[in-house]
Amino acid sequence: LRNVPSVEVDVQGNVSLRGDSNVTILIDGKPSGMFNGDNRADALQSLPADQIDRVEVMTNPSAAYRPDGSGGVINLVTKKTQKPGVTGTMRANIGTDGRYNGGISATRREGKVTLSGDASYRYDRQEVTSIVDRQSLSATGATVLDADQTAEVLNKGGALSLRTGIDYDLDKKTRLSAELRYRGMDYDGDGRETYLSRNGAGVTQQAYLRDSAGVMIRDNSAIAGDYRRQFTGAGHELTSRAEYEITRFKRSGDAFADYSAGPSDFYEAYSFGSEQKRANWKLDYTKPLANQSKLKTGLDFEGADNDYNNYGSRGATLAGQTVDPARTNRFTYDQDVFAAYVTYERPFGDLTVQTGLRAEQVEIRTDQITTGQKGSNDYLRLYPTLNAGYRLNDANSLSAGFSRRVARPGPQDLNPYPIYQDPYNFRAGNPNLKPQVTDSFELGWQYRKGPTTYLATAFYRDTRDGVTDVVKDLGGGVFLTTRENLAKSRNGGLEFVVVGRLTPKLTYNVSGQAFWNEIDAASLGFTGKRSDTSLAGRANLNYQATPKDFFQINAFTSGRRITPQGYREPFEMINLGYRRKVNDKLNFVVTVNDVVDSFKIAGVTNTARLSDRNETKVNVRTAFIGFSYAFGGGKPRPEQFDFSTGGPN
Repeated sequence: LRNVPSVEVDVQGNVSLRGDSNVTILIDGKPSGMFNGDNRADALQSLPADQIDRVEVMTNPSAAYRPDGSGGVINLVTKKTQKPGVTGTMRANIGTDGRYNGGISATRREGKVTLSGDASYRYDRQEVTSIVDRQSLSATGATVLDADQTAEVLNKGGALSLRTGIDYDLDKKTRLSAELRYRGMDYDGDGRETYLSRNGAGVTQQAYLRDSAGVMIRDNSAIAGDYRRQFTGAGHELTSRAEYEITRFKRSGDAFADYSAGPSDFYEAYSFGSEQKRANWKLDYTKPLANQSKLKTGLDFEGADNDYNNYGSRGATLAGQTVDPARTNRFTYDQDVFAAYVTYERPFGDLTVQTGLRAEQVEIRTDQITTGQKGSNDYLRLYPTLNAGYRLNDANSLSAGFSRRVARPGPQDLNPYPIYQDPYNFRAGNPNLKPQVTDSFELGWQYRKGPTTYLATAFYRDTRDGVTDVVKDLGGGVFLTTRENLAKSRNGGLEFVVVGRLTPKLTYNVSGQAFWNEIDAASLGFTGKRSDTSLAGRANLNYQATPKDFFQINAFTSGRRITPQGYREPFEMINLGYRRKVNDKLNFVVTVNDVVDSFKIAGVTNTARLSDRNETKVNVRTAFIGFSYAFGGGKPRPEQFDFSTGGPN
């Protein structure tokens, strides 16, 4: 993903599209529960990169796609084969700090039946350092509390991915398919945290050393079935898909806080668990019409049941712990979405226009069982789309797009119960959150001739009820991070992509973005509007030294971005890759991630009563050496280097 224009991936694996982190991630055009919720970044990093054929970015997708994700849609298209017989690949890599990964993919196609399967495992070891520098201020701006907090965590463990599928052709026009999928993660984490707070006179108020040990387990299992019927005429077909999946997550551990100043020492234990069930049924019908036009319509239903169960205990001795109400609660969230859509596409000479409309009825039920707080929210929304393309000549074309997008609050965003993070940090949702609605516009120009491609896109997004983090001072050095709706925000920018060849052996792929962002946070108690500009860019330089030796330098940077209460600092990374082709079936690969060890993410909060800087650094800098081997009747295609960081955060 870090090789794809418009896409940003931060140090924790969170994905943004043109600066917007509300992105929907699909696999082969289909949603997956593994990419929903707070642990989406972990799930994404566990997906083997060598199973992906290409990445499709849709900033203004048609009404046939769900409107979820104000930033747009990233579709991960997996590799497939149409060749008869058996084909497949094996790969393995070993890296620094004990990291390793490997896997196998195979397909057997005989007559009417195609069998396929994938299996992979990734072991990772990550050292994460977080540093917080925080000052609480009085009404006059004087410092009343100055706190420093440092946490060092060592995460180590693995991610297993399994998939098997079958396609059966009843006849030349009818296909039945079935798929079973499992992805699991299991990580251990050992941490050490120090905390020191002083009053305005510089006198120590509290100080402790906290050691912790825990585990994180996440499993995703799914079963799916597909039906496809082709009718007379190219592109005339009916497809249907049904899927059911369960995602289970648990993070648990123990800790001991040794105070040198302030409260008494204490032991604590915690467990944060969830079970998410998702059922989906989709029906799509496509029919070519007169004048090369095309009609597509369909129905889409998704039902999701989420159950969150959090537990915590605390005591002066290990055996004397009692239930801690601040960390013990149960919350359920159920959401049903009923949707219908229609799109119509027609060419008018060199102009092609596609318009669409999607209607969605959403029914949400929440129940904070511990406190007895129940809530509901039912609403009907329409999501129009419009896309157009105009061919100027063989080399030049223009495009335009509009779509209405939505970013619905996640289950934990709506849970009002304060969730314990550490003795001085809590997080709580907001049951009154509204869904964020974004109107997205863009204009594009494209030039393609020979090995050279130029792309230029101007984009603008108008958002209301945007959901954002807000930090509140609860006193005594304790802070609560919650979620609120912004009154309004606007952003826009220009994006440029240039792909070409400098010499017969040297090619390049360069993209750059210039952003403008304006936030109206009046509903949060801030006066006036805040705006800022930012730059981002990436570059790939590819050198085919010999027919068998290929080198790549990959670099990207992301500039400062404002938030309602402050800003996120810039970050950047440089990666290197080398591939040696031994023969048509065997390749050796060497990669080095974050060559100069510069990758980190930091956020700053500045309000009238709070000044805070939070920095997270992960040991992303790694080196891998490995191989890939193709067996059966196929030859391996050149793949993008895998510069993923892996591991949980």
